[in-house]
Amino acid sequence: MTTKSCSRKDKSSLILRLRRVEGQVKGIQKMVDEEKECKEILVQISAAKAALHKVGGLILEEYIEDCLIHQLKEENPEDLLKDLLDLVVKYSK
Repeated sequence: MTTKSCSRKDKSSLILRLRRVEGQVKGIQKMVDEEKECKEILVQISAAKAALHKVGGLILEEYIEDCLIHQLKEENPEDLLKDLLDLVVKYSK
């Protein structure tokens, strides 16, 4: 099976989302350094995890819609389905 990078339809949007997550993580670091309440820190960690999960979901969606469909024309569908299931399990952990 060949792996190939797929072009991003909306790369700038994904980069912007990732920069926001990066900012959230830096904010969490500052909160820990300033000894903010644990409850506040945990809420911010939850928000950062959700934002990162959203980015992953968008990339997974793009992979299925574009990359996987392209690969179906060239490769064994059963192998691709197994790979997709493995990917979804890894992503959802």
